[in-house]
Amino acid sequence: MTIGNMKMENQKAKKTWKQKLFHEFSEYLVNFIYMAIFFSAVVFYRRLVLAQHGIVVEDYFAGVIKAFVIAKVVMIGAFLRISRKFENKPLIIPSLYKAILFTIWVMLFDMLEMLIKGFIQSGLPADALTELKNQVNAVWFGAALMIFVSFIPFFAFKELSRVLGRKKIQDRFFKVNNEQENN
Repeated sequence: MTIGNMKMENQKAKKTWKQKLFHEFSEYLVNFIYMAIFFSAVVFYRRLVLAQHGIVVEDYFAGVIKAFVIAKVVMIGAFLRISRKFENKPLIIPSLYKAILFTIWVMLFDMLEMLIKGFIQSGLPADALTELKNQVNAVWFGAALMIFVSFIPFFAFKELSRVLGRKKIQDRFFKVNNEQENN
């Protein structure tokens, strides 16, 4: 093997690595944008409701921060391939399965974050567990429901892209359909 051939093979490997990185980043970006819009709308609605009762909440970027974290948790779960079951069934089945599974996955990460935060603040495992117990309440379950509901169209769209092909879906959303234009 010549040095020229080795350089050529290394360039192909680098290109493949760059393509993978670009694909992962673009996938994360799509996840993040969807979740940022959804969670920011929910945060804004909550701020409006509380403002009617004279309660001022200044969590302007809470939806964006939540989307940043949840999009990453979803990417980790997808990377670990925790959701491949039922992919040969009608699309509603894997969509709902993934919505349920990833809601549980996100809530487990949320609980882990609470435990770590409680342990850092107090230094005692018992206090961290008490903090977790105090945080897992009706509001927390409401957040889990909100995440689940947001995941249903999110994973339905991803399943549709998986079956029909990402390029075909992108073309349908972002390119003019010449057949419709001519009619």
